[in-house]
Amino acid sequence: QVQLVESGGGLVQPGGSLTLSCVASGFTFSTYFMYWVRQAPGKGLEWVAFITRSGEITYYADSVKGRFTISRDSAKNTVYLQMNSLKPEDTAVYYCAASIVEIPRSAYSGYNYWGQGTQVTVSS
Repeated sequence: QVQLVESGGGLVQPGGSLTLSCVASGFTFSTYFMYWVRQAPGKGLEWVAFITRSGEITYYADSVKGRFTISRDSAKNTVYLQMNSLKPEDTAVYYCAASIVEIPRSAYSGYNYWGQGTQVTVSS
């Protein structure tokens, strides 16, 4: 059974930090590209970050570049999203996703697997 399970969300003050984790099971993690996508209240999906299978190449949305870092640990079948200098506009449900082939930004229907999401709230 394929699963992506996110954790690490919560309530944090503006300027604070959180690290999200996404543990994969049921498929060969090292052969999949991994993504973080978020959805703010009342808004559509927003592509956040991408990492290649080797972890050597990463891309970020302009809205998070310089503040967020995506990484992966194939030994633990886990992808991470380190979030620093958080802003109220980062408030959203954060999802991890996986695809066997590299998918263009926002082509969400091409992702093979999705997690259930974890809530991040940035508020004072």
